[in-house]
Order: sequence, then structure tokens, then C-alpha cells
Amino acid sequence: MSIHEEGLDRRFALAKSIAEEAGALARDYFNKRDTLVIETKRDLQDVVSIADRHVETLIRERVAAELPEDGFLGEEFSYVEGASGYIWVVDPIDGTAPFVNGMSTWCVSIAVLHGGVSVIGVIHVPCDGELYASAAGKGASLNGTKLNLDPSRTVQNAITGIGCNTYVEPERAGQIIAALLRIGGNFIRNGSGALMLAYVAAGRLVGYYEPYMHAWDCMAGYCLVKEAGGDYLPFPTEGEALFKGHPVLASNPTAYADLLAIHSHWLR
Repeated sequence: MSIHEEGLDRRFALAKSIAEEAGALARDYFNKRDTLVIETKRDLQDVVSIADRHVETLIRERVAAELPEDGFLGEEFSYVEGASGYIWVVDPIDGTAPFVNGMSTWCVSIAVLHGGVSVIGVIHVPCDGELYASAAGKGASLNGTKLNLDPSRTVQNAITGIGCNTYVEPERAGQIIAALLRIGGNFIRNGSGALMLAYVAAGRLVGYYEPYMHAWDCMAGYCLVKEAGGDYLPFPTEGEALFKGHPVLASNPTAYADLLAIHSHWLR
């Protein structure tokens, strides 16, 4: 086994363990969410609570204790540069709006990048007792069961996840949905882009598209989809690009061309 493989295995085991622990802490907060103080960030739809911050702190501390040479990028706190070539990219609670409103469609998302590529993706869904796990060359699984995408699924006979936020003009969001419906597709939005990407890897959704996402929202899901046999739109990770929002598209290979055409239309 090479040094890189050993490092990958160690981080994969750690990511799964931390995701379970972080999910348990997040669920404790979810069960007492009526006591949480909810704050807003850039607008009234962009919410955060002490639960997000405490869960990210837990993840940061666990990684720093085990792998102090690794970098760390989380949604809630500043970037810590590392020396190992590995960067943990974390959203402690993706789907904070569903979380604070008592819905179960939220998750803990943990990715590890190496060489700018997502080589580990772990998503824990505490309310459903689901752990999605993937690592480069090791496949993707849901609660230990291997995930492989079904080639019979298309935009026309399955459901596509669509994400939107206030970084995207309302008219554009509407046009994306209209374009999907026009080619015979249907859509869902559950408030967590990371979770919908995990659903793509599990075959529950045939694809997911959002015009603007950050790395902490999508890197774990990208690894899951890739390892399950899906296609995805490259996400820039070099330099300052890692900290900025970009379009995210990941899908079953049978749906990729249709969804890419919808995305490409708005780039003309």
C-alpha cells in the first residue's frame, strides 16, 4: 500500500467517525431547536444557529487532534491552511433552514480534497439514520451497501433536484425549472444541496443542478456521485476559486447531456 493510500484510508475512516459524532450532536440541537437563537447572514433566507457553529467546532477539533498538518475549510469559520496537501471541506449542517423549521432534510457534509480533487465524501443524515460514504477508487455506499447508478434512469422518467438561492436571479431560477419541464422532466427541492447530491449517488434523483454553490455544499456530494458512476461539472478549487461560488451539476450519465444543455443555455 502506498503512502497516499494509507493516508486516504486513515482520513476516510476518520471522516466517517467524525460524521457520526457530529450528526449526533446536531440531532441533539435539532431536538431542542425551539431554544436556539437563529441569526441571519446575508439575507433573511440565509440563516445560522449556534448548532452550526458548535458542530463545525467539533469537526475542526477532531481533525486537528488527529491530523494537525491538514488544511480545513468550513462554512462558519475561517480557512486554516495545512502542509499535508489534504484539505477538509465541511458544512456542519447543510440545510439549516429545514433544520430550524423542524424538517428532516438536513445533513452533515464532510469532504477531503487532495490535489484540488474531492477524494473523500461523507454525508450523514441523522434524522434518517443514513451514512453515505465514498473515497477515490473505493466506490460509494449507503449504510455499507454499494451504490451503482441505474442506466435506465433519465430526466424524463425520474426526478431531478434543483437548487436556488438569493445569489441567483428569481427569473433565472424560474427559467431553469421551465426548461426542465419543457423536456419532460420533473423536479424537487428539499433545502439541502448536499443531501440532494447524495440522493443522486443513491439513484433517488437522476441529477442535481444549482447555478451557485460553495465548495462546502458540494464537494462531498461530488465524490459520492463520481464513485457511484455519475458525471459532474468540474468545480474550480485552485487558489481563491475554492472560496467562491460556482455552478454545480452532477447526475447519472444518462441525464448529464440534458442537464448540461440547460446549464449551458444561460452561459451564452
